[in-house]
Amino acid sequence: MENDRAKFKNEFKKRLYSWTLRMIKFIDKLPKDSVCNVMGKQLLRSGTSVLANYIEANSASSKKDFINFFTHSLKSANESKVWLTLLRDTEKGDVSELEWLLSELVQIANILASSILKMKGRK
Repeated sequence: MENDRAKFKNEFKKRLYSWTLRMIKFIDKLPKDSVCNVMGKQLLRSGTSVLANYIEANSASSKKDFINFFTHSLKSANESKVWLTLLRDTEKGDVSELEWLLSELVQIANILASSILKMKGRK
């Protein structure tokens, strides 16, 4: 039986993966104009980086390396929030999907930030 920490890590990884899939599908449905093309590509890069850096952290060679990957994941989450907010405020894409993506990303970023603080011994 998994302990609580391992269970949380596994559930968080699944949650992050699901968010990334929904974000990719959202980008794929954006209008085919120059603004959406640029913002969609930027969101795709930063959004997939959230997951990629989290996964990479799990094979880190040291605690410092682990924290570094989590920090990069958080930075990518913050950048993704910017692109999602700009898409929302320029009225591009499905509003309800944008709101869900933003809400879920805020929660993901909060978990990453809390984890970083805990690992650094500040919480």
